[in-house]
Amino acid sequence: MATRLTDDGWSRWRLFGLGLAALLIIVVPALTLQRLAADSVNASNWVVHTQAVGARLYNLQADIRDVESAALTLSKGIDSPALQERLQTADRIGVNLTELAQLVSDSPEQLVRIGKMDSMLERRMALAREIAASTDSPRQRELIEEMTFQYPIRQLVQELQDHEDALLVQRAAKARDQQQLASMVTWTALAVQLLLLGLVLWLLQRQIGGRADVELRLSKASARASAVLQTVREPIVLLDDKLRVVLHNAAFTELYGVDDADISLRQLQDIGEGAWEDPLVRQRLADVLLRGRELWDFEHQQRSVDGMQRTMLINARRMALPDAEDDVVLMTISDVTVQRAVQQHVEELNRQLEGKVEQMADVNRELEAFSYSVSHDLRAPLRHVAGFSDKLARHLGETIDSKTQHYLEVISSSAQLMAALIDDLLVYSRLGRGAMRLQRVDMQSLVADTRALLDSNLKNEAGADGKLREVEWQIGRLPVLVGDENMLRQVWLNLLGNAVKYTAGRDKAVIEVSARQLPDGSHQFSITDNGAGFDMQYASKLFGVFQRLHKASEYPGTGIGLASVRRVLTRHGGRIWADAQVDKGATFTFVLPQATETSNKDTVE
Repeated sequence: MATRLTDDGWSRWRLFGLGLAALLIIVVPALTLQRLAADSVNASNWVVHTQAVGARLYNLQADIRDVESAALTLSKGIDSPALQERLQTADRIGVNLTELAQLVSDSPEQLVRIGKMDSMLERRMALAREIAASTDSPRQRELIEEMTFQYPIRQLVQELQDHEDALLVQRAAKARDQQQLASMVTWTALAVQLLLLGLVLWLLQRQIGGRADVELRLSKASARASAVLQTVREPIVLLDDKLRVVLHNAAFTELYGVDDADISLRQLQDIGEGAWEDPLVRQRLADVLLRGRELWDFEHQQRSVDGMQRTMLINARRMALPDAEDDVVLMTISDVTVQRAVQQHVEELNRQLEGKVEQMADVNRELEAFSYSVSHDLRAPLRHVAGFSDKLARHLGETIDSKTQHYLEVISSSAQLMAALIDDLLVYSRLGRGAMRLQRVDMQSLVADTRALLDSNLKNEAGADGKLREVEWQIGRLPVLVGDENMLRQVWLNLLGNAVKYTAGRDKAVIEVSARQLPDGSHQFSITDNGAGFDMQYASKLFGVFQRLHKASEYPGTGIGLASVRRVLTRHGGRIWADAQVDKGATFTFVLPQATETSNKDTVE
């Protein structure tokens, strides 16, 4: 929208520029040439004016000569009408002098000269009349001398003429300059007009080309929008204020079994054989248009043209069309019949699963209660067996034979093994049903404590010669995590205890503990030993209850330790697995997820 407004504004400015250019092409050169023509005419008039002054001076001098020559001729006694007429020209000299004064009225200097000439001519003409009337030669000579020497006008006429000649030169030069300027302005105006005309034509061509490009882009955009609309498989329809179909896509006509030609401007309720006759839906759509309310994920049950009952999900909102003043309703329709059926089926399965889970929980509670009860109920008989076995051995004393001694030892060791099994079962039961107490757990400290406990047990198991087993511990840097400390302590006791137990046949046991952080943020721990190892085909049985891969006579144990480890790790969201080779050692690896780790600054060196 902002781009369109910018283009419209630019178009208006271009139209204004074209109009201004046309005005400059027509008006400015005309005004300039008109002014230059006026100046040229004015300069020419001044040249003519100067020439008129010169002609008037010439006529004035001619009249003066006529009067004076006529006076001299009459003074010689020669009289004729022509001479009398020429003598009367003196009256016309004053008129000529007045007209000359009017011509040079723009020059004060010339007016001063004309004023002097006027006074001299008045006296000179009077002397000329006296000369014409006198017959006395001496008197005539005096009058002629007075007229010639006392009232000379030649100098004044020459000054007048020289001044006008100077003005003529100036005014002629100015007239030429005006003509040259007019010629230059004319050609310049013509060049500017041609340039402006070319610019106007170029702008018009750009305007026309721009409009053609815009129309082409709009046409392509409209075609793309129409193609997208028709390609969308979700039914889409535009409705006016009377809920009549303004625009739709092919999916809409296909869903309701109508033709494109028959659906335009039809009422929505007349489409789909009654699918839209629900007044609630029409009221909701009317509210969308009138009140601007949006309709989101509105479920509507419709019977389609194929007779099936379908669940439709309707979304609608008000929108404005670029080529119309009134708003329309944009409605999209989604057939969610299959999804709703699947959802109902999933909900039913979830209800069944919840029932199964509850049943399993009851079974687990019963099993835990059974194991706990059995474990406690078995302790008393075991104590009796072990106690009476010891009493019987003391009772027999030195009289006991070797076979009886063997039987009593078997009874005592079996009772101890059974007690250990009961203790391990109790631990396993607590690990499965006890509440987790999450806290920061320093794995480095747990491993150190476990190592100290195992080293202490090794000292207690030293033979009569006092020789200790040699165990080399290689413990790397371990992180600080969040978990149940007591449960994780059981993990390390079982895994490190197994590593110590199954390296008993080595002159020098090597046990390595390491940890690394995985790309997903979880931590992976590995415990590697150089002990007896096991066959990987039996690896799936490692973490089961009472599952053993070695004979009890070779390596003592109850077969519950690794099952307890897996239960603890499972409750923490982790997992465990093992890799081994027979007589080449084993590696137990477990992973605790990112949710149980703290920040890196909590890691203990």
